[in-house]
Amino acid sequence: MLRTILYIALGSGLGGVMRFLVSRWVQAFFGNAIFPWGTFAVNVIGCFIIGVIYGAVDRGCELSPEMKAFLTVGLCGGFTTFSTFIHENYLLFNSSEFPTVALYAGASFTVGLLMAYAGHLCMKV
Repeated sequence: MLRTILYIALGSGLGGVMRFLVSRWVQAFFGNAIFPWGTFAVNVIGCFIIGVIYGAVDRGCELSPEMKAFLTVGLCGGFTTFSTFIHENYLLFNSSEFPTVALYAGASFTVGLLMAYAGHLCMKV
């Protein structure tokens, strides 16, 4: 268990650094655009990477539990938790759980936005 936690910590650190660098590079490329291109790029790249990892596992690529944790929970999680959110929605969608997909995606966005707003309000008091 401790070994897996260390793999996750290493992956998270690497993913966080990658997120910072990729986001800054992409945002600098687009200049002073209002749209947050850096974050958008990180999110879609992270979705692609986690899809590749789980797709490879589904096709029989064997990864140790530690390496799977390093790549998914650690690297992708440190890079963007959005990739995990999208993959969970993909699994629900692939299982034809359409109402659950709509509820999970809609509620996550709506409640997340409201909680960010609430957090900002709390700090204004």
